[in-house]
Amino acid sequence: MSKMNAYRQTAVTTASREQILIMLYEGAIKQLRKASECCQTKDLAGKGVAVGKAHDIINELSNSLDFKVGGDIAKNLERLYAFMVEQIIQGNLNNDPTRFDAARKLLENLLDGWKGAIEQLKTNKAGT
Repeated sequence: MSKMNAYRQTAVTTASREQILIMLYEGAIKQLRKASECCQTKDLAGKGVAVGKAHDIINELSNSLDFKVGGDIAKNLERLYAFMVEQIIQGNLNNDPTRFDAARKLLENLLDGWKGAIEQLKTNKAGT
């Protein structure tokens, strides 16, 4: 195992649930950006790899939803994730980078929201 892979594995195994959520969002955003770039440069192999990784990450986010705790928020996130997957599939089939960009922008907005919520949680815990 390379030093970088060992570092990444350690980072994931020692991360909090919140940190893992942020890493997943950042990873999906990175892969969708790459898919869009590959689509524009006609790098079909690179696009395929990036699409596969982004799709896997979004599926993992969807599969990790807790509907008992999350209620309507979890249901809405599930719908958003399904929409993103559809955008990725259509972007891949039609070589349409705007579909990847649409899914990426949604993830970026959600990431900003999660970062704010996590920061608020930390602030509330510190004040308790």
